[in-house]
Amino acid sequence: MSYYLAIDAGGTKTDYLLADDTRELARVRTGTIKRMRADADAATANLEQALEELTAQTGISMQSIHCTCIGTAGYTVPLVTDWLHEEIPSRVAGSFLLLGDIEIALDAAFFGKPGVLAIAGTGSNVAGRDATGKLIGAGGYGPALADQGSGHRIGHEALRALFLATDRGIDTTLLPAVLKFWNLTSLDDIVAFANRVPAPDFSQLTELVVRCAANGDAVAANVLHQQGEELGELVRLTMHRVKAASTDAAFTPPVAFTGSILEKVLPVREALIASLQRDFPTVHVLPGTVDPIEGALWRARNGQ
Repeated sequence: MSYYLAIDAGGTKTDYLLADDTRELARVRTGTIKRMRADADAATANLEQALEELTAQTGISMQSIHCTCIGTAGYTVPLVTDWLHEEIPSRVAGSFLLLGDIEIALDAAFFGKPGVLAIAGTGSNVAGRDATGKLIGAGGYGPALADQGSGHRIGHEALRALFLATDRGIDTTLLPAVLKFWNLTSLDDIVAFANRVPAPDFSQLTELVVRCAANGDAVAANVLHQQGEELGELVRLTMHRVKAASTDAAFTPPVAFTGSILEKVLPVREALIASLQRDFPTVHVLPGTVDPIEGALWRARNGQ
């Protein structure tokens, strides 16, 4: 029996999955082990806590691991990669694979085959892999330049829509909802609060935008629809590039989703899918959302 360790190292949390050839045996979550977000002592403590918990839950020593695969953003940054290459193999036996978080997410959806993945949480990104194995991307330029369909963009665009509605004399429940959420009393207060430095976390407004839209507010509903459309444009661009590398003229890249917005905010998801179907009527969209750590496990089991 062989054992495999999969790790998804994010900026605020790290997920760990221990499995054998056929079954998941245990999952653990700790704070980040990414050295761009934590000092060496904190990262080491988080890593050691996770490995100890996995062994406690399963009785399997980390010296019994056949292969470990870790996916993380910033995997080309020496501060990140040097620490991971030193600290994990010193505690875990077997071979070691270090990949980008995008790669393991694509593998979770498509197991090494061509496809396109839309990622939307606080930020957003679109990634694809073509038939040659080349990675292709669109968006992902951060909140000031991109992040279409993300929580940040939904919150920010909702505020812009609120003020445009006010200028047009259109009532919107976004106004009292934002005032209550930020504990403010007037439009002028919102202006001052939204323009402060550093800026507030606009992504925190997502839940109230969804709630207003569900209760029939057309302004809020249009924000969600538009963000689905804008993210859909990036997905379509990536799909065309993935399709162009295929020798099969009938090939349509499948699409998968990950991230809290595409998991929980149905109007964004629906608008995105509808936008894809305009260019690709037969597109197959995987149900639900993919878990990137499943891609790290697939890689570890395959040793590649």
